[in-house]
Amino acid sequence: MTVQEAGRALADPTAYADEARLHEALALLRREEPVHWVEAPGYNPFWAITKHEDVLEIERNNNLFLSYPRPMLLTAELDEMQRQQREQGMELRTLVHMDDPEHKKMRAITADWFKPRSLRRLEGRIRELAKRYVDRMAELGGECDFVTDVASQFPLYVILSVLGLPESDYGRMLKLTQELFGGDDPELQRGANAEDTMAALMDFFEYFKELTASRRANPTDDLASLIANAEVDGEPLSDVHTFSYYTIVASAGHDTTSSAIAGGLHALIEHPDQLARLQADLSLMPLAVDEMIRWVTPVKQFTRTAAEDTEIRGVRIAKGESVLLSYPSANRDEDVFEDPFRFDVGRDPNKHLAFGFGVHYCLGARLAKLEARIFFEELVPRLESIELAGEPQLIATTFVGGLKHLPIRYTLKS
Repeated sequence: MTVQEAGRALADPTAYADEARLHEALALLRREEPVHWVEAPGYNPFWAITKHEDVLEIERNNNLFLSYPRPMLLTAELDEMQRQQREQGMELRTLVHMDDPEHKKMRAITADWFKPRSLRRLEGRIRELAKRYVDRMAELGGECDFVTDVASQFPLYVILSVLGLPESDYGRMLKLTQELFGGDDPELQRGANAEDTMAALMDFFEYFKELTASRRANPTDDLASLIANAEVDGEPLSDVHTFSYYTIVASAGHDTTSSAIAGGLHALIEHPDQLARLQADLSLMPLAVDEMIRWVTPVKQFTRTAAEDTEIRGVRIAKGESVLLSYPSANRDEDVFEDPFRFDVGRDPNKHLAFGFGVHYCLGARLAKLEARIFFEELVPRLESIELAGEPQLIATTFVGGLKHLPIRYTLKS
């Protein structure tokens, strides 16, 4: 594999479905050219940033490296479609699309909801749902596809409970989130072109437009009402801003956590010594969850645009050029993690960047870790045996993803 081929892997959805190929490419880039110019078919060019130190520095310098106008790697076709939507005032405007001062104001709307004090109120509901899904595994008779039967369901119920959506809508939301983040995967995508991806986004818009109207007419004490009735600088949020807020909470709060839980279980199956260690000492669970999240790294990249001419490792980055922050690479950086390809449920310290860093640090990070911790606290003590019952399959993606199938065979204590 050449350095150029390694760079192009970052813009190839199939590379993320083949972990050996992906990590070979990332290790080569870290070693040979950690700041590498990528020109990949179908994409606007970008600089690939693969070292932990550099990703951290770019995240810190949020006034120099901006989210606007290219917060993530998309195809050139989708980049152009976004530009047109921006001109029409219809561009998706989530927190990941924003820079300060707008970002700071919008983040403040829900920040209190994700603080430890508020999350403690949710622990009972989360544990109830975790028990439900471990019991569901028992009901399935010792064999299931852990992703479709459990890992994609449990976090969705949690986040939609937080938003206050009816359970009757959960199936619809699961399909929409999978279509949104599975746009590069033939099994999950609605269609193979940019219009199909945007159609899934517009279905989100229509659903949440109705929800906003309902919560403004009849406010409740859920997160959906908080967003619907929020004001910034004395003005209510626009339709685009409310819709964008719902979309990031519903989709990012679901897909990232389900990927971490599924990938975490797969890692425990592949490393039975670490599962036995965790079963013998459940106090390791917080460390184990962080290690699962590092191991999986559900968010593969964000991009930033240089506001001025600058340098990274002596490489000149011109104003207006994009840098891609490779989180899977940063989280396997040999200069930061001792034996980074070893799965270690007691890894401490664990300076992974799976949630980002600085002003864009994931708003829902505490909730994601709480969900994973509680789920494995319910599952691990009941596991008597567990093994693969087929070949695990990863989602083809360049943005968010993990396993799409994890067939397992197991026995559980009653």
